[in-house]
Amino acid sequence: MIAAPWSDLEPVLVEEVSGSARPAAYYLAESRDGLYVPYVVRTPGDEGRFPFVFLAHGNGGGGLGWLLTWVHDRAHITERLLAAGYACGWGRYRTEVDLGFDRGGPLMVDGRQGREVMNRSPLEFEDELAILQHVRQHPQVDGGNLGHIGVSHAGEMLFKLAYRYPGVLRAGVACEPANHEFLGLRLGDVAPVNPQTGLRDIEDMQLQDPQWVKARTDLPLARERIAPIDVPILVMGRDGDHLQGIFRLSYELLREGGKDCEWVSFDHPVHGFLFPAADGGVTRADQIQERAIDEAIAFLDRHMKPGS
Repeated sequence: MIAAPWSDLEPVLVEEVSGSARPAAYYLAESRDGLYVPYVVRTPGDEGRFPFVFLAHGNGGGGLGWLLTWVHDRAHITERLLAAGYACGWGRYRTEVDLGFDRGGPLMVDGRQGREVMNRSPLEFEDELAILQHVRQHPQVDGGNLGHIGVSHAGEMLFKLAYRYPGVLRAGVACEPANHEFLGLRLGDVAPVNPQTGLRDIEDMQLQDPQWVKARTDLPLARERIAPIDVPILVMGRDGDHLQGIFRLSYELLREGGKDCEWVSFDHPVHGFLFPAADGGVTRADQIQERAIDEAIAFLDRHMKPGS
C-alpha cells in the first residue's frame, strides 16, 4: 500500500475546543536543522486573512503532548484573541540550553558533502522563527502581520528573536520576561551552580530592585543587543515578583535605546497570570487577568491594526 503524499502545509490533526465554535488545527514546521516542531492555528472565521499572534510560555520540551494539553487548558487567551479578530496559536519548541544564547553566537550555516553543516544546533527561539516562517504560508494568515506574546522564559525568547532576526514581527508582548541571559547579568552569588550538572540554579534568585539589577548587568552588551530591535514591545511586570527588577530594567533599556515600548505591571499572585488556566475544564479569569489581556490586545491593535 502506497501512502498518500504528505504536505507540511496541511494540518496533521484538527480538533474541537470545548465551548468554542473555532477548532484547533495542528501543524508541523520544519526547524532549521530538519527536525519538526508542532504548533496550532486557530482563526476567527472560515473566510478571510487575519493577523496572527504566536503564544509561548516558559521553557521548551514536552512536544506534542504539551501542546495538546495547553490548547485546551489555556484556551481563554486564544478565545479573547479570536474575538478581537486575530488568528492565534500555541507552539512548542526545544528545551532551553543554559547560556546557549551567550556562548553559541549567531547561527552559521555552511555546506558539507552536499548537505548543510552548522556551527551549533538551533536554539529554542529559532524554533519559534521556524514556526513563524511556516505560519506565513497559511492561506488565512496575513503573513506580513505577525505578533508574539511570550511569558517568562518565552518573554526572553521574544527579545532574543527580535535581536537576532529583526523584521519578522509586527508587535510583541513580553510578560514577566526572564531576561537574565539576554541582559548579560552577573549572577555568581545569587545563582549557585549545581555541582552534579554544572548548570546554574536560578529558581530562587531575588532580583526585585531595577538599580541593583542594573549594577550587575553587562550594559554595553545589553545595549548592543537592544540596538537592532525593530519591533514594538509591551513589557508586562508583576508587582512583588522576585524578578521584577529584570522586567523593569528590560523596559528601561528599550526606552533608553529609543525603541517603541510600553510598560505596565499588575499585582497578581500567579506567575504567568496573562494565560489563565482552566480548572475542571472551566476558566475563571479574575479581573486583573482580564485587564492584563485587555492591555495586551490593545497594544497589539495599535501596532497590528492601525486605524482600526
